[in-house]
Amino acid sequence: MTKEWIERGAHDLEAAKLLMDRNAHADVVLFHIHQAVEKYLKGYLIDHGWELKKIHDLETLLTEASDFNQQFEEYLDIGRNLTAYYYTERYPPGPLPEYSDLETQQMLDRAQEIIAQILSGLSP
Repeated sequence: MTKEWIERGAHDLEAAKLLMDRNAHADVVLFHIHQAVEKYLKGYLIDHGWELKKIHDLETLLTEASDFNQQFEEYLDIGRNLTAYYYTERYPPGPLPEYSDLETQQMLDRAQEIIAQILSGLSP
């Protein structure tokens, strides 16, 4: 099951990169970044014996992942930010928060750091 989560996360990461390259709306790029990190984290946690939960909170998932690798604690802020954005973007009312291309790229870069950490900690 781990492989399936990682594969689906890779698809969302690829979509985020393609959209970023095409100067797409930040809300769409950030949605895919959130989805990628969520799926990679769930794959990592399942690989470590975690029972799947229907949860979208990256901060919570990162906290649970830090039980297996404390380095995940350094990503709690980005997890918190992406989760807050995810709920704001997915559930109106209210205007979408605005992020510059630079801010969106920085979130993508940090997400890729998380994903690299996840991939290095998976069972062979």
